[in-house]
Amino acid sequence: MTQHYHAVVWIDHHEARILDFNADEAEAGKVTPKNKATRKHAQFTGRASWRQSEDADFFDEVADKLAGAGEILIVGPANAKFGFLKRLQAKHGAVAGHVVGIETVDHPSNTELLDYARAYFRKADRMLPQVD
Repeated sequence: MTQHYHAVVWIDHHEARILDFNADEAEAGKVTPKNKATRKHAQFTGRASWRQSEDADFFDEVADKLAGAGEILIVGPANAKFGFLKRLQAKHGAVAGHVVGIETVDHPSNTELLDYARAYFRKADRMLPQVD
């Protein structure tokens, strides 16, 4: 992926969608868990994703894709986003230091996700101290 300053990751236990973007362009990526047992359990047992155990390898792969982003927004529909942040803080401190927010977002399309993230960062940028 081309590295832009901002990134948003939508994550649940089935997949992570990463949008790396700036004001004019964006690039999308996707990571799915390699652990087939985890994916099948979530798909076929009907159990909610908030009951899933954390997949450290999956979270590590997503973290690797986010390395180099200046500001990261983590979003998702359930608790996987919190498990991912916890993994970042424990094992990927450099990436965790770039996380500026965590928000609950249902299941947007990539276009809706990009619009949401751009609006979030525009609003967040107004809240940062201004340097003269």
